Amino acid sequence: MASVTVCARFRPFSSKEKKDHGDSVCIRSLDTDSFVFKDVKQGDLTFCFDRVFYQHSSQDDVYQFLALPIVRDAINAINGTIITYGQPGAGKTYSMEGPSMSECDGQKKGILLRVVNGLFNCITFANDRSKYIVKLSMVEIYMEKVRDLFDLSKDNLQIREGKTQGIFLSGATEICIMDAAEALQKLSVGVANRAVGETQMNMASSRSHCVYIFSVLQESTNDGRVKTGKLVLVDLAGSEKVKEKTCAEGRVLEEAKTINKSLFALSNVINALTNGKMNHIPYRDSKLTRILQDALGGNSRTAVLCCCSPSSLNASESLSTLRFGARHVYRPVKSCNSIIQK
Repeated sequence: MASVTVCARFRPFSSKEKKDHGDSVCIRSLDTDSFVFKDVKQGDLTFCFDRVFYQHSSQDDVYQFLALPIVRDAINAINGTIITYGQPGAGKTYSMEGPSMSECDGQKKGILLRVVNGLFNCITFANDRSKYIVKLSMVEIYMEKVRDLFDLSKDNLQIREGKTQGIFLSGATEICIMDAAEALQKLSVGVANRAVGETQMNMASSRSHCVYIFSVLQESTNDGRVKTGKLVLVDLAGSEKVKEKTCAEGRVLEEAKTINKSLFALSNVINALTNGKMNHIPYRDSKLTRILQDALGGNSRTAVLCCCSPSSLNASESLSTLRFGARHVYRPVKSCNSIIQK
């Protein structure tokens, strides 16, 4: 059974939420891994996760619990995936990138930049009998096409599978990075090329899934053997209820339908991995799950961060996100009767 960690994170109130709905909250904290969600129609629902990060939680809190163990595994040739999930405007990209890629404030920088620093720190203190090379690719999946964010002329990359390489993107730009500063420079270029669009919930909503692929090659100086660990970070496009607050229409509506279809495929794959009862894992149902295949299954480690608003104004969107996450939590739960309707 795959190792999957599922956490929930509630961002602080936005100025719009305060203006339109005051400080009315839809959650009540119980402890570090459970809370009560206040739903207008169904009353109080109790949810349990591997960890809950409330409004006061720092970016470093999230990194230390969610990402650092996977970073350490990647150095030891164990694949891993870190995913941010949620509605538009719920804080996914802030959790992943921070305020911006150029924002280097030590407190605010997101998972991505902390992962880069963590990789090079781990390499510095790793076994001196090995030589390490870190390679980076960055793509977006937009309308089920895979586009290279380092070279926009490559706008329909094909997903291949090889005996030694595993799953790979044919022709994708792969950059060797020597240190965290170089990685930041390259990542900033890629992020600027990502497809965004305006919805009623977010002025710059991500309209694509953004995938950061770090390959860590470890070569033994004793016998020359090479092992590779793949670490994949995914900033998902916002899941949307297309007939409600997003007011999606035309092309935006088609984008939303494609986004939701691929998120449904991801949910099915994670569920199949965590319940241990299915022989077939439906990786081929979307480009996203196909790319993630060898970083989700087997002995890989996966972490999912479900990003939510704490405001009653966005309660229905938050509840949808929480149900997605709770579906994939697998652990002996202490008398926590989560009410999850599938």
